[in-house]
Amino acid sequence: MKLNFKMSELIYSKTALKNQIYNMPRLDELDNLLELIINVLQPIRDQFKSEVIINSGYRNQKLNTLVKGAKNSQHLKGQAADFTVKNHTIEEVIDWIKENLVFDQLINEYDKWIHVSYNSRGINRKEVLYLKTKK
Repeated sequence: MKLNFKMSELIYSKTALKNQIYNMPRLDELDNLLELIINVLQPIRDQFKSEVIINSGYRNQKLNTLVKGAKNSQHLKGQAADFTVKNHTIEEVIDWIKENLVFDQLINEYDKWIHVSYNSRGINRKEVLYLKTKK
């Protein structure tokens, strides 16, 4: 299997750079990121034959707090990524993921990006959520 991702894509954060936060995962978190790539992100890339643009991947505790992430966010474990797929709608990608992949959580976040998580060490719930912008 050819992988079209670099770990740096799942670690990079403008917020971390701006705030001088060292956002390097530990080995177990790197393992989780690799499992996420192999089991979720790469199959999406292969299916849509288009760039998968990672908005957010791994976040350490300090970065997660700064971006107001959930206290139990799977980003903290390297199990989650927020992304879009170039030239494809969020709905199209979510529908394909629901039908074809194993995942823990799949979230349409405000019709702006997709959050997906994968748990290689436990049960994947296949939980699908839709977050709407507050009025």
